[in-house]
Amino acid sequence: MEMRTNAKQRDARTALLFSGEQLAALKSAHVMIFGLGGVGGYAAEALGRMGIGKLMIVDKDRFELSNINRQICALTSTVGKPKAEVTRQRLLDINPDAEVIAIEKFHLPKTPVPIPGDVDIVIDAVDTVAAKLYIIETCFQRNIRVISCMGMGNRLDPSRIQLGDIYDTSNCALSRVIRKELRKRGIPSLRCVYSTEEAARSDGDLQIKKKSRPAPGSVAYVPSIAGLLMAYDAVHMLINKTDSGDRC
Repeated sequence: MEMRTNAKQRDARTALLFSGEQLAALKSAHVMIFGLGGVGGYAAEALGRMGIGKLMIVDKDRFELSNINRQICALTSTVGKPKAEVTRQRLLDINPDAEVIAIEKFHLPKTPVPIPGDVDIVIDAVDTVAAKLYIIETCFQRNIRVISCMGMGNRLDPSRIQLGDIYDTSNCALSRVIRKELRKRGIPSLRCVYSTEEAARSDGDLQIKKKSRPAPGSVAYVPSIAGLLMAYDAVHMLINKTDSGDRC
């Protein structure tokens, strides 16, 4: 009884805007999130606070000092800790009634993380082309709804971030690459979050781990807005029993 009362109080403000049926739909939903960086971390946070009943979160990385400027779970106290496990603990602290499964693996075509059959929506917040394409193609083949994030690096204006179809994007190099590959695979549409702002040039020399290419610049309010928009779109799909721009 106490847990049910606490849950009712926890969702009290949400319940002012959503019907009991809609809240029940969120509670029964299963969302899988690939990538827990600046975008995926905020998507997970919002979905957890919206009462999603089951969240499967995938990321093998550990938090670094350079993550603190933009990643919600990156703190001085979490540097060096696994992103998936830290995020899992935070989500359970937000909603103890949720089922949160943390998978500490990299999702790559040769070593994919399986998408369970009961997943309602996939959030693609990874930053490698091969992994994104594999996730998108898998969802298309299995008729699973997917929302994919395009390039948010080297951008400063969060008001230029939009929800739409991959074939309507502009000023995004990653979108161009993904569009080209989707055409080859016969995938006619993809729901995505993208920015219409042209990417700025980064003057820094920060290197991405063992890779030779420099890391893109990033600020707190661009990837976070992208992640929150992805969460909004997922919730909209779930409560309206609609594909909100079609599946994949």
